[in-house]
Amino acid sequence: MKTNKTGSLPGSPSQVPDDWFDWKEKDKDAGETVSRPSLSYWQDAWRRLVKNKMAMLGLVFLILLIFMAIFGPVLSPYEVNKQELSNQYQPPSSEHWFGTDNLGRDVFTRTWYGARISLFVGFMAALIDVSIGIIYGGVAGYKGGRTDGIMMRIIEILYGLPYLLVVILLLVVLGPSLTTIIIALTVTGWVGMARIVRGQVMQIKNYEFVLASQSFGTKTPRIIRKNLLPNTMGPIIVQMTLTVPTAIFAEAFLSFIGLGIQAPHASWGVMANDSLGAILSGNWWTLFFPAFFISFTMFAFNVLGDGLQDALDPKLRK
Repeated sequence: MKTNKTGSLPGSPSQVPDDWFDWKEKDKDAGETVSRPSLSYWQDAWRRLVKNKMAMLGLVFLILLIFMAIFGPVLSPYEVNKQELSNQYQPPSSEHWFGTDNLGRDVFTRTWYGARISLFVGFMAALIDVSIGIIYGGVAGYKGGRTDGIMMRIIEILYGLPYLLVVILLLVVLGPSLTTIIIALTVTGWVGMARIVRGQVMQIKNYEFVLASQSFGTKTPRIIRKNLLPNTMGPIIVQMTLTVPTAIFAEAFLSFIGLGIQAPHASWGVMANDSLGAILSGNWWTLFFPAFFISFTMFAFNVLGDGLQDALDPKLRK
């Protein structure tokens, strides 16, 4: 905006002092400057994830759940398997926050011990699924041709097996234990991850930067590790957030029917099984708390997975 020699604005009756303005010379390159700071892919994904309220609610709940699973039993003055029949079926109070069960054990303490087992099984199953799926799917997608055909036929055979039936058979043969549960959940659980990784790799392997690496004689493992996998991390992370609640629910279900964690060890599934008879007598808290945490944990992982899917989608990046 221009002023006349007296410092007044055109059409304005008032006089404006010249020292109110800091006049700058016109810069021809000013139009080329970037007014907004550049954001990396992960920074932009986090910015979009923060705007998703449901995803952040799930993330906050999971952080609090992990914190309480680690420190909750330490904060409680009661032992996880200590039986006090004189305190049988005590309702929630300032002394027993979640009440007590049929053997007088503190439900608050047992709930957080159950969270440890459920989260451990969920994260271990997801980690093993991701490890096997990335290697298997990455090799199949990158090699293609006959190698891909043979490897995919194996996946189709495993995919056709009833997942729950395989898990139950392995638990019956090997015996119920925490290690057996993890093995049983991952025998065929990696198949979905492998198919996702294969599809992503087949799409990315024809990009220019991959062809450039091939032209320089880079070995296949390095190309997969340095070029292909970093560009498939979005779908992998989303799939992980869906694998963890599936494994948590499977562990709770197997423990509920007596094939998983065995009593007196604390597990959400074991606690739910022990509480079935208590519901009829009106002691609702013995089932409410393990059922609530199973349900809300699965809900939190699913809404977080949906939020990550939107946040990591490059098509939605602005």
